Amino acid sequence: MPRSRAPVVLLVTSVAATAMLGAALASGSAALSIAEVIDGLAAPASAAGEIIWRLRLPRALAAFACGGLLALSGALLQTLLRNPLAEPYLLGVSGGAAVGALLVMWCGLTSIGVPLGAAAGAAGVTALLMLMARRDFSGDLAGASGADSGRRMLLAGVALASLCGAAVALILSLAPEAQLRGMVFWLMGDLGGVQNGVEGWGIAMSMLVIALAILLPQAYALNLLTRGDAVAQTLGVNVRRLRLLAFMLAALTAAVAVATAGTIGFVGLVAPHLTRLVTGNDQRVLLPASVLGGGTLLLLADTLARTMAAPLQLPTGALMALIGAPVFMHLLFRRNQVGAPPKVGR
Repeated sequence: MPRSRAPVVLLVTSVAATAMLGAALASGSAALSIAEVIDGLAAPASAAGEIIWRLRLPRALAAFACGGLLALSGALLQTLLRNPLAEPYLLGVSGGAAVGALLVMWCGLTSIGVPLGAAAGAAGVTALLMLMARRDFSGDLAGASGADSGRRMLLAGVALASLCGAAVALILSLAPEAQLRGMVFWLMGDLGGVQNGVEGWGIAMSMLVIALAILLPQAYALNLLTRGDAVAQTLGVNVRRLRLLAFMLAALTAAVAVATAGTIGFVGLVAPHLTRLVTGNDQRVLLPASVLGGGTLLLLADTLARTMAAPLQLPTGALMALIGAPVFMHLLFRRNQVGAPPKVGR
């Protein structure tokens, strides 16, 4: 992608994200005009301000942050594994978070206990995955082909995802009736319980900023990695360290997103593909544009979940699947639109 187009792409995606955020603040059981949204943002003590600052803004920021985290994780995994289907759910990270969260719910703990349980479950699966695929992070990676270097991790992730799915099914079958509905709703993705401040959207947004701050200086090295481990190492990239850093961030961003919003699929799969159609595979543009696209996509799904059957709230994950699955199938059946990430130059 020409560098002259990069600012335009980032500007357009930023404008789209801002417009979607405004629509999310205006939409709900009590619809607000744009003028009322602006007045409410400026005057938190007003009636519109109470609705925006206490209810809609925290949820909208959480939706954007979680969508950005999932899209960033998916883009990294697709680059690392050179597999167009790679995403957090395929590698079992999200499944591990689901198991941890459901166990906490089963024990009757709520509020901060669910995010901590989800984070612990994701961390456990990540540790197992790295142990099973340790050869991908050690040894002479320059001698391995691009396909071979991530194959073990991919297969190990599929096995762990299946194991976590079985554990989730077992927990649901044994859970008390009073807890079952909350568990199922959380599994379908739920942003209704997001709170204001650090304990709510603050952690997800902070993680998003930190991950981008770490990854963007490594974007050129990730570009070289798409050419193959041998080429990247010949050109001075520490392949082992870069793979370890990128995978740890991919796992951590997915874990924080699942801990905040529950299990929401398709964002990490669809958003990077949609972004890559415009930006190519230049990581310097793909990573921030994927974050903006994924955040906007999940924000759209959450807004629809709040408004389609208001005052009832639909599960955000279900709405995201209704949007993401047709989009991905459309990309799949367009020639050369979904495939292995292309190689890029300087």
